[in-house]
Amino acid sequence: MKTQLTRDQIIDATLALASEREWEPLRLYDVAEALDATLDDIRVHFREKDELIDAWFDRADQAMLQRGTDAAFLELDFRGRLTEALFAWLERLAPHRRVARQMMAHKLEIGHIHVQFAGLLRVSRTVQWWRETAQMDAAHMWRAIEEAALTTIYLKTFSFWLFDSSTNSQKTRDFLNFQLRVAERLGNAFSGCGASQLKGATDSELTSAVTETPDEPVADSDGVVDTSSKASA
Repeated sequence: MKTQLTRDQIIDATLALASEREWEPLRLYDVAEALDATLDDIRVHFREKDELIDAWFDRADQAMLQRGTDAAFLELDFRGRLTEALFAWLERLAPHRRVARQMMAHKLEIGHIHVQFAGLLRVSRTVQWWRETAQMDAAHMWRAIEEAALTTIYLKTFSFWLFDSSTNSQKTRDFLNFQLRVAERLGNAFSGCGASQLKGATDSELTSAVTETPDEPVADSDGVVDTSSKASA
């Protein structure tokens, strides 16, 4: 009797094939063939190829939540918790960073409006888990402000990381810490010792503040970035 495929087997096979080839031309029938399965076996778990991206990112969300259960993690200040939580997320994707770049390029391609809308929901979900893992406590309108700031920081950091070739993604860690310091400084300036570290600033002010960045990695003609020669952010 044929053993039924699991979601994890399909995800792993897809990532392996995408690493050997490219994400865009990869088709679900390639995955089925690699697993000696049928497209209907794949359909039981995934209705379309893009759902595999969400499933992979769900693994990263899970890694972030698991990091939040460590006793040492809970002893960190809010900036330390945010940093370690997001790095747990990034580290889960790191073995297939090139594939992640290709996936993001696919989602941003002109004409993929439905994919981009789903991507916004994906971002929102991950940012919510990031906030929860770091135990951020803003409420009501301050929560919306905090979410806007953290969403901007998340997107900028993820984009930076996608092209970061530094050892252990140290450039990305520096970049993230810089963003969080700016947000904390701005929040404290507006709210003093409020209940939330990002409380009190307006959405536009927070968004403006986190757009101030150290040097970002720049891709060469092949889309590869060398950050090793840059000074630390």
